Amino acid sequence: MSTPSAAPASASSTEPAVPARADSHDVIRVHGARENNLQDVSVELPKRRLTVFTGVSGSGKSSLVFGTVAAESQRLINETYSAFVQGFMPTLARPDVDLLDGLTTAIIVDQERIGANPRSTLGTVTDVHAMLRILFSRLGQPHVGSAQAFSFNTPTVRASGAIAVERGAKRAEKVSFEQIGGMCPRCEGMGSVTDFDLTALYDDSKSLEEGALTVPGYTMDGWYGRIFRGAGFFPADRPIRDFTATQLHALLHHEPVRIKVDGINVTYEGLIPKIQKSFLAKDVDAMQPHVRAFVERAVTFTTCPDCDGTRLNEGARSSRIAGRNIADVCAMQITDLAQWVRGLDEPAVAPLLTALRDALDAFVEIGLGYLSLDRPSGTLSGGEAQRTKMVRHLGSALTDVTYVFDEPTVGLHPHDVARMNDLLLRLRDKGNTVLVVEHKPEAIAIADHVVDLGPGAGTAGGHVVYEGTVEGLRTADTLTGRHLGYRATLKPEVRTPTGALEIRDASTHNLRDVDVDVPTGVLVVVTGVAGSGKSSLIHGALAKREGVVTIDQTAIRGSRRSNPATYTGLLEPVRKAFAKANGVKPALFSANSEGACPVCNGAGVIYTDLAMMAGVATTCEVCEGRRFQASVLEYHLGGKDVAEVLAMPAADAATYFAEGESRVPAALAIAQRLVDVGLGYVTLGQPLTTLSGGERQRLRLATHLGEKGGVYVLDEPTTGLHLADVANLLGLLDRLVDAGRSVIVIEHHQAVMAHADWIIDLGPGAGHDGGRVVFEGTPADLVTARSTLTGQHLAEYVGAPA
Repeated sequence: MSTPSAAPASASSTEPAVPARADSHDVIRVHGARENNLQDVSVELPKRRLTVFTGVSGSGKSSLVFGTVAAESQRLINETYSAFVQGFMPTLARPDVDLLDGLTTAIIVDQERIGANPRSTLGTVTDVHAMLRILFSRLGQPHVGSAQAFSFNTPTVRASGAIAVERGAKRAEKVSFEQIGGMCPRCEGMGSVTDFDLTALYDDSKSLEEGALTVPGYTMDGWYGRIFRGAGFFPADRPIRDFTATQLHALLHHEPVRIKVDGINVTYEGLIPKIQKSFLAKDVDAMQPHVRAFVERAVTFTTCPDCDGTRLNEGARSSRIAGRNIADVCAMQITDLAQWVRGLDEPAVAPLLTALRDALDAFVEIGLGYLSLDRPSGTLSGGEAQRTKMVRHLGSALTDVTYVFDEPTVGLHPHDVARMNDLLLRLRDKGNTVLVVEHKPEAIAIADHVVDLGPGAGTAGGHVVYEGTVEGLRTADTLTGRHLGYRATLKPEVRTPTGALEIRDASTHNLRDVDVDVPTGVLVVVTGVAGSGKSSLIHGALAKREGVVTIDQTAIRGSRRSNPATYTGLLEPVRKAFAKANGVKPALFSANSEGACPVCNGAGVIYTDLAMMAGVATTCEVCEGRRFQASVLEYHLGGKDVAEVLAMPAADAATYFAEGESRVPAALAIAQRLVDVGLGYVTLGQPLTTLSGGERQRLRLATHLGEKGGVYVLDEPTTGLHLADVANLLGLLDRLVDAGRSVIVIEHHQAVMAHADWIIDLGPGAGHDGGRVVFEGTPADLVTARSTLTGQHLAEYVGAPA
């Protein structure tokens, strides 16, 4: 039931509260919002205040903030451009809402990873590396060229040609062109070179025709087979071990060449350069699992011997300022680099030095001073990526802007949350509207205004159940209100370890030859401030061991055709059960295969492209959005057709697959895992693109729970979880341990720490100030000792006496 709105009062300033009734200059007015699961939501959001949106995962927070308010603001801004320019921009549909009034320019600072291009680093995705390149091009000695001479993504190019000296002239003058780039020619600016295990590329006892190639996607059935047969460089019907040296070189290393196959011009290229272009040009984390497994099996990456991993050629490395080259300064911890830049006093580049100092200080201020500029952008966590995006906004002179944040405290130790809160309040105090989706009580506490959505998730959510002040929320009869003051307690007894996993001389990133024994058979929590070395220790030393199942924060990739049933593998046993029960082929029960509606091709909707205007999606009139042919829906299993099964929430599906004719044990096990991770309300056929960040991570967790392994490693599993859901997560972790598994959790949430059997705390600080184990023991011992930052915050959280 909705609680009456209260006038928002600032939690951190003496500014007057916004009037309950205000015109469009004072509020952003939303009426009748129906995006995703929103149920005709109407709210008035005070401008120039900090509003926090709360509610369980899937309650509609992101649909209201990102899918409605921010989306409409961006769409309206795009419409200010000419139709020609809009043709080059992404088209945005108008959100499903009756009225949006009082909008200002929205700047979205979300947790989307900053690309996965292996050529991108923290320095290149911000302005800092560009500023350093300019600095070295002006002050570096010896002088080697322009800023491009210090770019590892720019090769040295020499070209010649001819141009006409005047219009209409027949005489031409020869010219030459040279661009001096900083790219290392050996590794082409990647910093590493590759070596291939040929036994992982092919079985030399077989011929190509017999399927010798073991590279994913390289079969003789399609175009590759026609090209291999028609190239003429080697016999496709002879075992590869019988190839001559010339034939083997042509198979593996031949440079691109145009050939004619069946009368069609195509390009033939050797296997290794082809693999380098198609597979290795992508970040490993962006690869499909089977491709990643192949790369890890077949390719060895070693530091480039020519540039020593710096990516730069000799010329760029030779130019120095105050004894350091650009590779040296990019490898420095940002806190140290900021100090180094302060030591430079060159009036000729004073504006550049000022801008560089400000940018580096912003990194330090936002809690990323432990990073270095040469850190690959694809390795940043979601929280680090979001804070990196914040850097450019801290010094902005813009006011009356709407900043939209998605859990800005994710990945932050309790010690760092206060700093993030200060940054959000600074943005507000400059006259901006700040909208924040959050779960942490410490972040909710600073809100001027709170909008709580619920009462539940999915179809049980989508309503505003409270709107007003933080103090009002504490007494509100909502899930958030009831849990806002909740504090976990230390366990009276902890489990006894069954053994230990030894880690010796761990030195990945900032780790300082760490030796530690990780207990098995218990719940272990690894904690410490951001950048202290937690992930380096666990992922670097344990994650790749046999029998270890790692559940990290890698984003789920899937189209609107992907859903929980396809992602988890649940649909496969369901298709087989339908096929067996009806005596037909399993392919009929896939909307992406033979069973698809022929009009919408199994999408359930018809998409109409309107060029520079937003496209229109309309429900398919033939299948009425059910995605299947009418004939397929005549087949039933336990009284339901396949579309009805996919429309079931996971909790209902678990009951359906457990009884009678519809009993499907394999599907039941997967559906039950979805329920166990708190996704019982999500329908099996819901598109992955409509799931929230927290829902996607728990979907990954549910999928991995089915893997065989004695050790589970979870990286911040509370990300995106409401306070009420954390208790469910702890119950799940307990069930895993009680079933004989060892569970290792990298986590900042104090409730998880308090529930641990054993804690390994890293620190004492971040970057080169961390990398050491500063505590090992039970949570009770950590609280009693209070010897670390974690211990101090945990003691305060559980209310332990001083």
